Amino acid sequence: MLRTYGTMGVDWEQRVDFDRLRKARLARVKQKLKESEIGALLCFDMNNIRYITNTTIGTWAIDKLGRFCLLAQDDEPINWDFGSAAKHHSLYAPWLGEGRSRAGISTLRGAMPPGAMRAEDVARKIRIELEERGLLNEPLGVDVVEPPVLFALQAEGINVVDGQQLMQDIRVIKTEDEITLLNMACMMVDAAYEELYRFMKPGVRESEAVALVNKVLYELGSEHVEGVNAISGERCSPHPHIFSDRVMRPGDPAFYDILHSYMGYRTCYYRTFAIGSASQAQVDAYKRCRYYLDAAIDAIRPGVTTADVVKLWPKAQEFGFPNEESCFALQYGHGVGLAIWEKPVFSRLVSFDSPQEIEEGMVFALETYWPASDGWSAARIEEQMVVTRDGVEVMTRFPAEELMVAGKRYFTTEGWLPTMRDTQSHRNIDYTGVEYGGAGLPDDAPGLDGKVDGKVKPAKVQKK
Repeated sequence: MLRTYGTMGVDWEQRVDFDRLRKARLARVKQKLKESEIGALLCFDMNNIRYITNTTIGTWAIDKLGRFCLLAQDDEPINWDFGSAAKHHSLYAPWLGEGRSRAGISTLRGAMPPGAMRAEDVARKIRIELEERGLLNEPLGVDVVEPPVLFALQAEGINVVDGQQLMQDIRVIKTEDEITLLNMACMMVDAAYEELYRFMKPGVRESEAVALVNKVLYELGSEHVEGVNAISGERCSPHPHIFSDRVMRPGDPAFYDILHSYMGYRTCYYRTFAIGSASQAQVDAYKRCRYYLDAAIDAIRPGVTTADVVKLWPKAQEFGFPNEESCFALQYGHGVGLAIWEKPVFSRLVSFDSPQEIEEGMVFALETYWPASDGWSAARIEEQMVVTRDGVEVMTRFPAEELMVAGKRYFTTEGWLPTMRDTQSHRNIDYTGVEYGGAGLPDDAPGLDGKVDGKVKPAKVQKK
């Protein structure tokens, strides 16, 4: 059962056990490393460093590639950190052990001048540790590495192999506490969508919606808002994957993806709304988008593969794309943990050729998309879930079974203006049977026959 707690630590209730989390993550790495052919793991990826050493220095360092850690077979991790952070961790991260939090800086994505020999210094540090442990001739698994560091490691006689695949396989099954943290991260996004639903109306810019979501999440205790994908109106099809300052208008579709982390654990969580009202085309697109998502969710259970799931989704050509690469990530699934995109990956581009088996304890998000028949709007929905013994439990709880309409309801002389209507008012009126001064409209009244291009208009307005 998924549990949701407050974000503070308390003495009167057992919540997330961070000591258990630290021990379980490191134990899993050690076990999988022992089972592999790799002698040691060298990590520059901040998420892998956090998983192994249980340290972090903030989101500003995510893209610097400055910190690194080494985990050798049958040993404890060593962490080379950014300046004074090394001393801080030696004081406040006692699980690292004496002398295992050290100062050390890599090349900072090429910002360090080559003459400073930072790449060579990193390689020398690693060679010394491997020699002391008799592992210099064993493969060294590296997750992400800058070319100068790679070349320097090779110059030291080290056999560098891909360590990211091992780390992905290690992180794919979540511990009890990881699942709780992921669920709590989703709880925060539930709250953000509630505020967003109340806020949206004609005149609101996409960028203002992004600002509101950031405010809600950080006030609730988010560690990092990685992004808020805010898309509205004609920007919905094709999906641009970036927000703008576009102003929302009556009848616009608007969909969002909210990506943030709580204690390092992420969300990927789409919802679609209509501003004021939705057209029949938008409703139909939403229903189809929801159908494909639900079909995938219903198929998930331990033992099925990603190929079994993606075969339920439409081919690229069925929704306007020439091939699977051109619509990649529109019908998609991906693991979620310390990073937004982890294993397993669900995509018609790769899952048939390289299927991955679903296992209990995996946490991933499934997301679907469908363009509307009007040629400019679309629907996008995503649910994040944990795999249980016999299916899944969905973590994302903001309502999404039907297309929701945000913004003010409008009251007319005949009652509430329908929330399902065309964005252009003249397409919503049926003049058939309308009487003026006791006389009905003539049968041959041009353009007033209740039809558009020979088709009955979608909404009816009766007048007396």
